[in-house]
Amino acid sequence: MATRSMVRNLRDRRREADRRFGARLLGAAAAAAVTAVPFGLLLVLVEGQWRPLRRLDAGAARRLHVIALDHPAWTSTLRFLSDRVWDPVTLRTAVALLTVWLVYRRAWRLAAWAAVTAVAGGFIGLLVKTVVERARPSLEDPVARAPGFSFPSGHAMTATTSFAVLLLVLLPMVPRPWRAPCWGAAVLSVVGVGFTRVALGVHWFSDVLGGWLLGLTVVAFTAWAFEAWRADTGRPRAPVAEGLEPELTDERPEAGTPGGAGERATT
Repeated sequence: MATRSMVRNLRDRRREADRRFGARLLGAAAAAAVTAVPFGLLLVLVEGQWRPLRRLDAGAARRLHVIALDHPAWTSTLRFLSDRVWDPVTLRTAVALLTVWLVYRRAWRLAAWAAVTAVAGGFIGLLVKTVVERARPSLEDPVARAPGFSFPSGHAMTATTSFAVLLLVLLPMVPRPWRAPCWGAAVLSVVGVGFTRVALGVHWFSDVLGGWLLGLTVVAFTAWAFEAWRADTGRPRAPVAEGLEPELTDERPEAGTPGGAGERATT
């Protein structure tokens, strides 16, 4: 009887932790939309057409546009990277496939975190674009075109959230000597996405900076919600360098085991 009572209490605690996790996850996504202080400051400067920022945007656009016109092969490479390798559809597909794999592994909460982070990032970015309605650069003899409004850069924001999700989920499976190169590759990719958008003349530099800041804000809030759930269920706090769920490297739990990957390590 005592054993059954303990199991029942454990299950009740997990259900309650899951309910709080869901509420926190949705709350974090909503809070990210309204409390991003650095992004909010940048937005004020953009909307107020702050002269130093306008000069920086115009100068970067002008200099990179000259290089793009003078080096067609370089420009074609930038287009390939921007429209194929780092395209938002490509990155979102990668996150979707990762989420499906997490569901297969029965890592339900981690799958929910990945999905909410990706969807919230896309929705918030679109919402801000619609509210700000900033026009894209208008250059003579453009080398590329893009539809819609300019601020923030959807490419930059999607790259930030997508690479963060991929890293924080998959890092536990990467051998320690390779983790620093993985972080480096992710950061280089996120920076590279922003560079291609400015160099191709379809975004201002401040658009890209806004995408990076807003993407980081979304990831920070949703990751906080996930870490709070781990604390509620008695799991040890995992350093960011170790990924969100180090237990993901454990064997997949058997069919009747409640919870997700790594559940047996904590029961």
